[in-house]
Amino acid sequence: MPISPWIVLAAAALEVAVGNPEAWRWRVPHPVAWIGALISRLEMALNRPGRSESARRLLGVATLAMIIGVSGLAGWLIQRLGGPYLVALVGAMGLAQRSLLDHVAAVALPLETGDLQEARKAVGMIVGRDVERLDESGVARAAIESLAESFNDGVVAPVFWFVAGGLPGLFIYKAVNTADSLIGHREPRWRAFGWASARFDDLLNLAPARLAGALIALAGRGGWTAMARDAGKHASPNAGWPEAAMAGALGVRLGGPAWYDGGLVQRPVLGEGRTPRPSDLSRALSIYMMACAILWTVLALGGFAWLR
Repeated sequence: MPISPWIVLAAAALEVAVGNPEAWRWRVPHPVAWIGALISRLEMALNRPGRSESARRLLGVATLAMIIGVSGLAGWLIQRLGGPYLVALVGAMGLAQRSLLDHVAAVALPLETGDLQEARKAVGMIVGRDVERLDESGVARAAIESLAESFNDGVVAPVFWFVAGGLPGLFIYKAVNTADSLIGHREPRWRAFGWASARFDDLLNLAPARLAGALIALAGRGGWTAMARDAGKHASPNAGWPEAAMAGALGVRLGGPAWYDGGLVQRPVLGEGRTPRPSDLSRALSIYMMACAILWTVLALGGFAWLR
C-alpha cells in the first residue's frame, strides 16, 4: 500500500517542527509505548522458563505474527478512515529526526565545554555501555555511533516503510523494531523467544541501512570506501553501514573495545585514522542534518514523480 511521498514529507516536517511535546506524552501515549506494553505482556505470559527451547521459539514466532497483525491492522484502519492530514499527523509520531538531534546535541554541548560528568550522563540516555568508564573521546565515540545507527532505525527505515507501505508499513516496522529492542537479545532468557523478532528486524532493515549509509556518505562528502570495506565487520548485518560511513566521513575510528555491564567487549574497528574528539560529535551532527535534508529532497522528487 504505497503512499504519496508528499504525505511522508509532511509528516517528517511536522515531527521536526513540533517534536514530541511533554504534554502529548501524558495525554496521548506514544504508539510505541502501546506496542511495547503488548510485547512485554506476551513475553511474560508465553516465555516460560520451563518450556523447551523449540516451544519458546515457536511461541516467539506467534508473538511476532500477533504484533505484526495488530500494528498493521491499526495502521490500515487509520489510513482507510482518516484523510491525508491525519495520516501525516499519525505518521509524524513514528519518526525521530528531532528527538535524535536533541538527544545527541545534549551530549555535544557539555562535552565541548569540558563538563565530562554531564556528558557521560547525557550519553547514558542513548547508549547501553558503562559510561563512567568513558573519557572525552569515549563519550564522543559512543554518541557518534548511536547517532549513525539511529539515523537508520529512527529516520531512514521508518520513512522507507512509510512510503512503501503507508501507515501499515510504518506501524509494522516500528512494532518489529520495538520487539527487537525488548526481546531480540542473545541472553538465555530471550534467545529462543526473540529469535524471530530479531531476524525479521534484520530483514526489514536490509535496504534502509544501506540507504542510510549512502546518505551519510553523500552528506559527509566521503565515507564510501570505509563503508564498503568495514560495514560487514559489524556484529549486526545492518548497523555497520551507517556507522562505517560516518567513520569514513569524519576520518575517525569507531567501534573498538567497550565496557558493557562490567565486561569488556572487543568490537571490530570501523574506519581508520584517529580516535574521535569532542568537536567530531558536532561535525557528525552537521552531517546528520545534511543527510536528513537529502532524504527530504528525495521525498520531494518522489512526490513530483508521484503526480505524473
